[in-house]
Amino acid sequence: MAGQIPQRFIDDLLARADIAELIGERVTLKKAGRNFQGLCPFHDEKSPSFTVSPDKQFYHCFGCGANGNALRFLMEYDGLRFPEAVEQLASRYAMEVPRDTDDDPKAQARARERKRQQDASEHVLETAARFYRHQLGQHDAEQARQYLRSRGVSSELAKRYSIGFAPDSWDSLKHALNQRQVSEQEQVEFGLLIEKEGSNRTYDRFRNRVMFPIRDWKGRVLGFGGRVLDDSKPKYLNSPETPVFHKGRELYGLYESRQAAPRAERLLIVEGYMDVVALAQFGIDTAVATLGTATTETHLTRLFRLVSEVVFCFDGDNAGRQAAVKALSTVLPQMIDGRQARFLFLPEGDDPDSLVRREGADAFNERVLCASSLSEFLFEQSSNDVDLKQVEGRERFVSRALGFIRLLPEGVLKTVMIDALSERSGVERGRINTLLGEKADSTSADSHFERPYDAEPSSRTQSPRSRFGDQTLNASERALLLLLHSPESIEGVPEGTQWCPDTDSGTLLAKVVELIRAGQYRSAQVILMHFHGTEQGAHLQRLVKRQDLLLPAQYRAQELKNLVEHFKRQQTQLSPQQEYDALREKEQRGERLNRDDAVRMWQLAQELSSGQG
Repeated sequence: MAGQIPQRFIDDLLARADIAELIGERVTLKKAGRNFQGLCPFHDEKSPSFTVSPDKQFYHCFGCGANGNALRFLMEYDGLRFPEAVEQLASRYAMEVPRDTDDDPKAQARARERKRQQDASEHVLETAARFYRHQLGQHDAEQARQYLRSRGVSSELAKRYSIGFAPDSWDSLKHALNQRQVSEQEQVEFGLLIEKEGSNRTYDRFRNRVMFPIRDWKGRVLGFGGRVLDDSKPKYLNSPETPVFHKGRELYGLYESRQAAPRAERLLIVEGYMDVVALAQFGIDTAVATLGTATTETHLTRLFRLVSEVVFCFDGDNAGRQAAVKALSTVLPQMIDGRQARFLFLPEGDDPDSLVRREGADAFNERVLCASSLSEFLFEQSSNDVDLKQVEGRERFVSRALGFIRLLPEGVLKTVMIDALSERSGVERGRINTLLGEKADSTSADSHFERPYDAEPSSRTQSPRSRFGDQTLNASERALLLLLHSPESIEGVPEGTQWCPDTDSGTLLAKVVELIRAGQYRSAQVILMHFHGTEQGAHLQRLVKRQDLLLPAQYRAQELKNLVEHFKRQQTQLSPQQEYDALREKEQRGERLNRDDAVRMWQLAQELSSGQG
């Protein structure tokens, strides 16, 4: 990880920065004692809860929890990556940003490639968007225009969302971009062309489709979604993952929603592009859509920075209910005090588009206002198929509800939910608290005392939620926790990262180790900034809060060394199959197995035959 910005420069830059002046240029601040206060720029509020401390050079919002130093503010408010924030802040003080390895040709090549990707993406994708918009007005787009008219999409709305048309041709976009000096390699890189396997032939990804540009919060095109006009499959097609487009981060319609309703207090999450557009046609400008994925933590973090309330909109069938339960589990950890989440279930056979057409905007808005609250839906799910008149039924109800409530962060909502569970179940509040505490204690004991370190499942066998969602920490996560709070512990760690486990958390550990060594970082906040806006960054943010699991500072370096030794032993430990093959080979060479080896070989044979190896 060459070319890192040295920690000493970052420390010097932050020491020179005047955070009150920087934020005051963007937010109206009023003097409040030694600090300044104002309305939080990261969520909608009516009374100020955003505080800036010139003494500590730190900001904090008591409403949404946003906090950090001058660099963090630039990243969050201006949407900058960490290096860009450093460059911008340094330019205020005429400081040149040094790089530890500016003379490294490989680092320079990587920097050039990143710059090329950024510039190319803006040129290629914006050019493609203009091409699609132009094609919508051509003679062969009559079917696409008729489709939009049948869905009630006016020409003004089509223009607002930059809706276009991909002709029914294998190479119309390719030729248009080639004429504008866009190489086919770049078109493939950003998901516009498909390269046929086993040959150099390429063809347009989107053909005979109504096209919906997917834009970031600044309005820059990142990718496309296309709705087919015939019976071709799939009905909806999104851009693939590219250097700039990631389905789990982006939301269709967020840019347009913020332009039309910048002071909205709630946002509605729907499933499709046409749902967003149809609702906007009826004056409901607060809808966004996921891009063929379930709502992610990254989505919710972004939305809760803008509004205090999120409403999930689902079909009323079983599939919709199952999707809602998944959304409930995702949103619960985000529910700090002051936030709200609701769940709107549509009549079976309806989607937001059809429903708003039939009932009108007022009736649809009334449904949104009457949507189930988070607590209502949580307790409803917990009581499904349960007879609360029976002792066993109440036990199942409490167990299910506690499984959800445990996901809530500490705060007023969690306290109120525990009270409500006690009232609904008849179980005393103290007993419920005890059950929550017993679960936490047993988890901690299992993972940190009864075994030396948690085993880490291979990344190939981990689900996305189990990779970065568990409350317990495996060995790699414990090492990460130590490095985040005591980066200087790296001094006792062997060079390289080959000792890191081959798991998701092990890969993240290797990245953090390389980052600390390259930049000589000694601040958890600076480390976190490098992963800002990624799933790994969200995981590190959760880890850094687990201070309850930290050893005293004087023991952390030794604990990290112990973990490294543990990783090395794991790498040299034979699997059951390898151990069995070694004993079998020894026997086949004519060597006599002693009694222990013979017993062990029999045990391994039984274990492997039963599928446990």
